[in-house]
Amino acid sequence: MTEPLFREDAYLRECEAVVAAVTPEGGIVLDRTVLYAQGGGQPGDAGTILRRDGSEIAIAGAVYGPDRAAIVHVPANAAEPRPEPGEPVSVRLDWEKRWPRMRIHTALHLLSVVLPYPVTGGAIGEGEGRLDFDIREAGLDKADLTEKLQALVARDAAVSTRWITDEELDANPGLVKTMSVQPPRGSGRVRLVEIEGIDLQPCGGTHVARTSEIGAVAVTEIEKKGKQNRRVRIRLG
Repeated sequence: MTEPLFREDAYLRECEAVVAAVTPEGGIVLDRTVLYAQGGGQPGDAGTILRRDGSEIAIAGAVYGPDRAAIVHVPANAAEPRPEPGEPVSVRLDWEKRWPRMRIHTALHLLSVVLPYPVTGGAIGEGEGRLDFDIREAGLDKADLTEKLQALVARDAAVSTRWITDEELDANPGLVKTMSVQPPRGSGRVRLVEIEGIDLQPCGGTHVARTSEIGAVAVTEIEKKGKQNRRVRIRLG
């Protein structure tokens, strides 16, 4: 099992770890990490594993193993030597890639408030992202949505996380906005992301600490993706 330090502190950029295993494909499993594993529409983090001999292994991304208990760090160079299980290492996050993803992910939560419709899909890119909504009628205006979105950003609301049990989530189905992806159950608890006074929903992603950190953000495109589906794209300014 890999301890996902990013769930408790999204601003943590480096940590000490121990190699737990190396997969047959060459992926490196650590006992703890600051690198977010791909999921929920958010890409896995890139970074670096620093070995005690001074050598570095560039990590192209992080993904969950088959049982979702382990996080596999995928090296950028397939031919590079791998560390041995039990070897102590340091893990360093590529912050320049993570930071805009944290901002856009939090902005997408705000977008789901501006457009209070069931979410059918979503994705996070480099400084941009999108949500798909189950909306029968169109009539959406980019300038109007941008104004409402920016007003929520300007409230400088605190963003925090807490945990509830599977049973508490089942008793409050309205917390789940996504139709296509349901929060994982079975571990006994579910992580909630709360934007104070604005939003509360299950999410395992990384977020900024206050909405003001999102900065300028705009709705850039509204696409019709079916009779009842509208794709709304946003981008950081």
